Amino acid sequence: MTADSPETAALRARIRELMPRAKEDLTALVAMRSVADPRQFPPEECARTADFLVAAFTEAGLRDMRRVTTPDGTDAVVGHAPGPEGAPTVLLYCHYDVQPPLDDAAWRTPPFELTERDGRWYGRGTADCKGNIAMHLTALRALGGPDGTGFPVHLKFVAEGSEEQGTGGLEQLVPQRPELFAADALLVCDTGNFALGLPTATTSLRGLTNVVVTVSTLKGEMHSGMFGGPAPDALAALVRILDSLRDEAGNTTVKGLPDDGTWDGVPYPVDRFRADVGALDGVSLLGTGTVADELWARPAVTVLGIDCPPVVGSSAAVQAKVRARVSLRVPPGMDAEEARDALSAHLLGAAPWGARVEVEPESVGQPFRARTEGPAYRALGSALSRAYGKDMVQSGQGGSIPLCNVLAGQFPDAEIALIGVEEPGCLIHAPNESVDPSEIETMALAEALFLRTYATRSEGARRGVE
Repeated sequence: MTADSPETAALRARIRELMPRAKEDLTALVAMRSVADPRQFPPEECARTADFLVAAFTEAGLRDMRRVTTPDGTDAVVGHAPGPEGAPTVLLYCHYDVQPPLDDAAWRTPPFELTERDGRWYGRGTADCKGNIAMHLTALRALGGPDGTGFPVHLKFVAEGSEEQGTGGLEQLVPQRPELFAADALLVCDTGNFALGLPTATTSLRGLTNVVVTVSTLKGEMHSGMFGGPAPDALAALVRILDSLRDEAGNTTVKGLPDDGTWDGVPYPVDRFRADVGALDGVSLLGTGTVADELWARPAVTVLGIDCPPVVGSSAAVQAKVRARVSLRVPPGMDAEEARDALSAHLLGAAPWGARVEVEPESVGQPFRARTEGPAYRALGSALSRAYGKDMVQSGQGGSIPLCNVLAGQFPDAEIALIGVEEPGCLIHAPNESVDPSEIETMALAEALFLRTYATRSEGARRGVE
């Protein structure tokens, strides 16, 4: 590891001093049950969290912090801070809503109480995405804020209030209020490192399309003892249709969609993936490409659910009508709407025995690929390298973040970088979510270094000396 420069060493020490405060922030945030679904938790919990952000980021040096209602009825938290004249503008993004805790009994610690265990901090939202809020606050405080020398760039801040619900409030707000988001570089802090301690920029996001397929063969269920055999079984037909979506090796085989993409970023070792996914001994991974190819460069189909009689309570009957929900993840370079149409056509064409098939499309989200050749990415690579003592790598992510495409469309010249504290051990969206505090600390240092480095390089570029 290269020795820190005096400036980096001082900033690293300052952030280390701020970590007890980061824990206090995160403890308070985790206690707020900010699930943006009034059917599950009171809306006041989200409002309380938004107000906390207004106060905390005001104290950290941002101005005009306030709540802005988005078209889906939830509140985003926005603010800004001026930098030196001629400095670039950087947008800092995060979201303050969280996933519901799911099965409380599966949690080993209370989901809405930050608990330290084995060096990690447990609780819903500790990583996704309240850990990134703590990261932002720590970086801004380390750079000075109201009692220091100010920030080296112009800053804008946006915290979304309904990201986990996918209702699109912030995406709809972008074209309505572009002045809140316009920036030279946008740090979307809702991802994380490929592995704990490995500095990573997420440069690829898979898109998504879901459909519901319904298969009908009879006017009604019929006794399997009297009619089973020649009677066309809707459930058997559905099984045949779904089976056609993969070949014997497990490759996704939707007609009309290429399945030969390759990933040129960080590799994903098989043994590590098996451990991360919890594969049982003796069960093979799917597909003939590398793990990274299958995850980030090729389409991937998943059957999310099937409506048919459950085992308990099922009767001796040939099924007349069943349905399934099918999801297709779409890699960059592939249009999600075209992929949806191909999936629908495949399902319709795979029907055996003349079974009647209907396909109902649901949501569509386009994939995203970041542009990585600009000054912001060079500054980010430098900052992450100095913070971690390792070169930055690039990885993909299976989840969709529709906001990225909206921002890229609205601000085509801006650089968008996805970073954060959510490494695989965090178990985001699952029971026993946690964060390693070292990731908050080191990513806060990386963010602070990025803001300084980006300001310096942008100034050099303006002078023609970069």
